[in-house]
Amino acid sequence: MAHSSILIVDDEPGVRSALGGVLRDEEYDVEAVETGEACLERVTRKSFDVIVLDIWLPGMDGLATLTRLRERQVDAQVIVISGHGNIESAVRAIKMGAYDFVEKPLSLEKTVLVVRNAIRQRTLEAENRDLRARVDRRLTMVGESEAMVQLREQVAMAAPTNGRVLVFGENGTGKELVARSIHGLSKRHGGPFIEVNCAAIPEELIESELFGHTRGAFTGAVTDRRGKFEAADGGTIFLDEIGDMSLKTQAKVLRVLQDQVVEPVGSTQRVRVDVRVIAATNKDLPAAIKVGQFREDLYFRLNVIAVEMPPLRERRDDLLRIAEHYAKHFGAQCDRKVEGFTDEALACLNAYPWPGNLREMRNAIERAVILARHERIGPEVFPAEMRLQNIAATNSDIVVGALTSLDKLEELHIRKVLDRVPNLSEAAQVLGIDQATLYRKRKKLGLE
Repeated sequence: MAHSSILIVDDEPGVRSALGGVLRDEEYDVEAVETGEACLERVTRKSFDVIVLDIWLPGMDGLATLTRLRERQVDAQVIVISGHGNIESAVRAIKMGAYDFVEKPLSLEKTVLVVRNAIRQRTLEAENRDLRARVDRRLTMVGESEAMVQLREQVAMAAPTNGRVLVFGENGTGKELVARSIHGLSKRHGGPFIEVNCAAIPEELIESELFGHTRGAFTGAVTDRRGKFEAADGGTIFLDEIGDMSLKTQAKVLRVLQDQVVEPVGSTQRVRVDVRVIAATNKDLPAAIKVGQFREDLYFRLNVIAVEMPPLRERRDDLLRIAEHYAKHFGAQCDRKVEGFTDEALACLNAYPWPGNLREMRNAIERAVILARHERIGPEVFPAEMRLQNIAATNSDIVVGALTSLDKLEELHIRKVLDRVPNLSEAAQVLGIDQATLYRKRKKLGLE
C-alpha cells in the first residue's frame, strides 16, 4: 500500500530537515522545496496528499502560492505555517481553502498531528466522492431512445419543483429509479429519501408504518415509533404501489397532503412535516376510481406531475446499451473482465420480449456474468426461455403451432448447436446442460 505523500515548502533548511525527518519516521513519503515557484513546479510532476506551506517565502509568498494552487485545482490539503505576527495571514489562508495552520516556532508533535488529521480528512473526502459517483451510476437512466429522451426531460422539469409526482408503469420498469433521480436533482437532495412499498405492508400495520404510533397504541407497541412521513421530514417520501392502499389509509394520506401534519396512532398530538410526495403504481387508477377502489380526490392531489414509464419492449433501441451497462456493472462487482456479448447472445437479447422489464434484464445479466466462462458472454448462460425465444424468432418457416411446443423448440436448438459444434462436451457447454443429458437427448432425437 502506497504511503501518503507530503510536500514541505519552507525557506529554512532547519525546518525542512527537522519536519521532514519526523514525518519520514511516521512512514510518510516526504519531499521539500524552498520557494513557492518550486512548489508549483513540483506539483505539476507529482500529486501530493498534503502540502505544508510557509507564509513567508522569498519571491512568491505563501498566500500567492496558495492562490495558484487553487487556480490549478490542486486537491492536496494545505497546512499553513505562520509566524506569531502572521496570524491574520493564516486566517486569510483558511478562508482561501487551507485546511489548518501551525504557528512558529513549530511544535513537531502538533504538526504531525495536524498532518495526520489532514490526511484523514482527504481520505474521507475521496471516499465521499467515490460514494457519490457510485450513487450517480446507480441512478443512471441508460438509453437514447425517443422514450428515454422524453423521460429525462420530464424528470428534469419535475425535479426542481416541489410538486407531487405520480409515476405510472409496469412492474420492473424503473419507477423507483425515477423517484430517486427526481429527489437527487431536487433542492431536497440533502434530505432523506424514504421508500414505502404499500403493497408489502399488511393493512393493520400500514397506518403505524406511515404515521407512527405511541407506546400501548396496540398489542406489540412497546415503545413510541416515528412514522415514515416524519422520518422523511425535509426530504422526499416515495409511496410505491399506491394503488394497493386501502380506502381507509387513502383518506388519512389525503389529510396529510392537505395539512402537512401527521397524527401517530394512539396519539392526539399532531406533528407538522415538510415532505415532498412521489407516488407510483402499476394499476389503471382512473379505472380503479370508477369501481370505487381509489379515491378521486387523492388521485388529483398526487397527480400534479405525471410521469409515464415505457416498458422495455418499447425501447428496442436501448436494449443492447442497457445490457452492456449491466454487464459492466456486475463485471466490476464480481471482479470479472467482461468484453460484451457474442452475436448469438445479442440475438437472444433482441428476440426476447422482456415481460419483467428492467428488473428481469438486470437479473438475467447478473446471472450471465456470474456463470460466464469467457470474457464475451454467450447465450449458453441465459435462462432457457430466452434461448428458446430466439430459436422461435430465427425459424420463421416453421408453423406457429409447432413453435408453441417447447419440445420442438428444444429439438431445433439442439440440432442447430450440434451442427455448429459436433464435439459433445463443447455442445453441452453451449446448451448449458451436462454431457449425459445431451447424450440422452441426442439419442432420443436420432442425431447420433
